[in-house]
Amino acid sequence: MNLSEPFIRRPIMTTLVMAAILIFGWMSYRLLPISDLPNVDYPTIQVSASRPGASPETMAASVARRLEKQFSSIAGLDTLTSTSTSGKTQITLQFNLSHNIDDAAQDVESAISSASGQMPNDLPNPPTYSKVNPADGPILYLYLTSPTLPLSEVDKYAQTYLAQKLSTIAGVAQVQIYGSQKYAARIQLDPQQLATRQIGIDRVQTAIEQGNVNLPTGSLSGSHKNFTVQTNGQLKDAAAFRRLIVTYKNGQPVYLEQLGRVIDSVENTQLASWYNNDRAIILTIQRQPGTNTLEVVDTIQKLLPNLKTQIPSSIELGVMYDASQSIRDSVDDVRFTLVLTIALVILVIFLFLRNLSATVIPSLALPVSPIGTFAIMHLLGYSLDNLSMMALTLSVGFVVDDAIVMLENIVRHIEEGESPREAALNGSREIGFTILSMTLSLVAVFIPMLFMSELLGRLFHEFAVTIAVSILVSGFVSLSMTPMLCSRFLRPVNHANQSRLYRASEYVFEVFLSWYDWSLKKVLKYHRTTMILSFAMVFVTVGLFVAVPKGFIPSQDTGQITGRHCSLKE
Repeated sequence: MNLSEPFIRRPIMTTLVMAAILIFGWMSYRLLPISDLPNVDYPTIQVSASRPGASPETMAASVARRLEKQFSSIAGLDTLTSTSTSGKTQITLQFNLSHNIDDAAQDVESAISSASGQMPNDLPNPPTYSKVNPADGPILYLYLTSPTLPLSEVDKYAQTYLAQKLSTIAGVAQVQIYGSQKYAARIQLDPQQLATRQIGIDRVQTAIEQGNVNLPTGSLSGSHKNFTVQTNGQLKDAAAFRRLIVTYKNGQPVYLEQLGRVIDSVENTQLASWYNNDRAIILTIQRQPGTNTLEVVDTIQKLLPNLKTQIPSSIELGVMYDASQSIRDSVDDVRFTLVLTIALVILVIFLFLRNLSATVIPSLALPVSPIGTFAIMHLLGYSLDNLSMMALTLSVGFVVDDAIVMLENIVRHIEEGESPREAALNGSREIGFTILSMTLSLVAVFIPMLFMSELLGRLFHEFAVTIAVSILVSGFVSLSMTPMLCSRFLRPVNHANQSRLYRASEYVFEVFLSWYDWSLKKVLKYHRTTMILSFAMVFVTVGLFVAVPKGFIPSQDTGQITGRHCSLKE
């Protein structure tokens, strides 16, 4: 049985099949998302709860521990960490990689509902949860600064306009604001004034709550018309709060400004962000899993000029850090390596075959295999990243082996006097199942990687499938296109009339062959010494493996330094 015979006898069909592989592969290449590493979704859920004014100890005891008690019984939970600060608790739940994030979210929601009866009554809002992926860091940092406007005004544009606009862009998962400076009127009561007028803090609190309300008033109905009465009693700045009447003493009103200082401020004075030594509001943008990082960043960059026209000219909006730049450089470097590898392989083929038509035939298998692999990658939802591109680079050596083996066997038949078509049929019949076994044995090497578990398995699953698919495509090309081209374009070589390059290279090969013959005879003669040296090399290799530094993935300089400062006050 000859696996290649249908393709040799039907060259048009073979050409159309190869063209289809190239077309669909190229279309898939343009649609593949680009990232630094394969997309690995960590089933992680973050729960937040706030209780303004509560100390970290109170938040931990009254909120965090009660929620943790409910969360600890959820199946599939790997780690549970909680952080309690002044007025806020944040709990991070990380589940097994095999656990579905939607199922985990339902379990967390049920646990929050079960714990609601144990929560303090003064929580302004029930605890909330959100799905997060700690592996996906922000892809873009934007800054807003203004030399004239207060930061609270800049924050208002960031919160109400920019964040909402950016969130609607396709591929954007969420927009977070660092150094938020939301406006708030801050009231600093004077204990001496309170004691002099015999007014308690609770009375001041009640007066503020009653004087700053926005409640429905009602409606007026008549025989012909109906009106809805609208009143707004909210106090929007410090000046309005100063004239708030707290109580009456001796028939005279006591205003809030008489009991202390009322100033325009922000909600949290402990938050701050800077850009080039200037106070700023920072927006961080995260992408949705599976989207093209470069396309999302490019879309945002194109939208920035339009966004700048929608905010006051005194606010400067710019890019603080672009994470896509390192991805572009990394992927471009791997692309260059892939192209250079293909060029070097073709050069080596030419130096050994020293025949242009014989060099072109196996060289055509090189681009077809990776391009065809792109179609399968798109079908499986993979991305162009460092690992998948590395797999394609490594597969180049495997890809050309099958085609060269097929070519050499067909050339051998041509040198024996057969016609190219007859040599292609006979040579492919002899070597077809050998190529099939070579291809399947190479693919079998990567099968164990498909069964690796946890994070390492998720990362190298894409690598293993990519290189296996590339090898399978190369095997198919070697059994179809290569013998078909050999039957049409190979010609017998005239050894009597060869170029100077051919004769010079032949002389070099003869020299190397004589050296190899000499070394092989020495090895066979001193076989005991050879075995001792072989075992010594094995022990040295094991020792070097133990001594060499180890890590998860190679370190990469992204041009960014991240620092955290924690200030503790007693």
